[in-house]
Amino acid sequence: MAAADQIKSLIKSFGESDEDRFFASAMQIAASEARQGHTTFAHELKLLIEKARKSRSLNFLDQGKTISISQPKRELHELIDVFQPKIKLNDMVLASNIHNALSKLIVEQQKWEILRQHNLTPRRKLLLTGPPGCGKTMTAQALAGSLGIPVFIIRLDGLMSKFMGESITKLRLIFDAMPDHRGVYLFDEFDSIGSHRNQGQDVGEVKRVLNSFLINIEKDQSNSIIIAATNIPESLDKALFRRFDDIIEYPLPGKKEIQDTLKRNLQSFGFKEKISFSQVANEAIGLNYSEIVRACEETIKEMILSGAKTLNKSDLIASLGKRKA
Repeated sequence: MAAADQIKSLIKSFGESDEDRFFASAMQIAASEARQGHTTFAHELKLLIEKARKSRSLNFLDQGKTISISQPKRELHELIDVFQPKIKLNDMVLASNIHNALSKLIVEQQKWEILRQHNLTPRRKLLLTGPPGCGKTMTAQALAGSLGIPVFIIRLDGLMSKFMGESITKLRLIFDAMPDHRGVYLFDEFDSIGSHRNQGQDVGEVKRVLNSFLINIEKDQSNSIIIAATNIPESLDKALFRRFDDIIEYPLPGKKEIQDTLKRNLQSFGFKEKISFSQVANEAIGLNYSEIVRACEETIKEMILSGAKTLNKSDLIASLGKRKA
């Protein structure tokens, strides 16, 4: 059986909430049992340890609310916001090529152990580009929701520091958390740290932060998903692009996507008069998803506040037109 010192170390680390030492002690016990010929028990113990380690990221969740971070990672409080999204990929309206690319990532993530057995790694590093309001940020939440893992939103205002070298230290903290706390890590408005290294007033600091990101994303071997999102991809340093598994461009919604968005948000209410979503979609060409959803919400509010039981087509068209203007 396991040595007394190993058992004491296991119990002590548990009492002190020292997760790393707890798992290390448990693995030492498993190794000790294997050396004594108790191979079946050692194998079962290792499986239990691996399962427990994988499930630790779920212990961050607090019924979908903000997640508290354990003592060793207290510094991360000012750098990230963490929560468990409720939306999934199928809740989004996306162009078919984008939906297919994201679905492929989800499948590879769900079957990552099979891929690892063949020395292959699943897709997990994405660069999302396109105008605001087209679904980039929501994609990070939908991927996390589909995989049942939390989303970690990097607060760039907390990351960037006026003190030389401090931003690099903070960035390293985020990447150090990825192996232990599996999730979707979103660097939104990524151009603020990923711009060309010859731009910016403080060229030296910009170069240092970007170089640090390039090194960290190259070295990272965790099973977390890294997503960088930007509205202005032309400002990004060219060295960034080859670090990502996929670069996905989000265009403004086409007519089909607009119709799907209108139906998803309005069809359950019904209209006062007959409506052709195809015709109404023409009024929304040029708007992003966010603007279309807000127009739908405004139309629903008009119905509720007026005491009507059905939606008014003219209210919807007026709301869409106001946003186009």
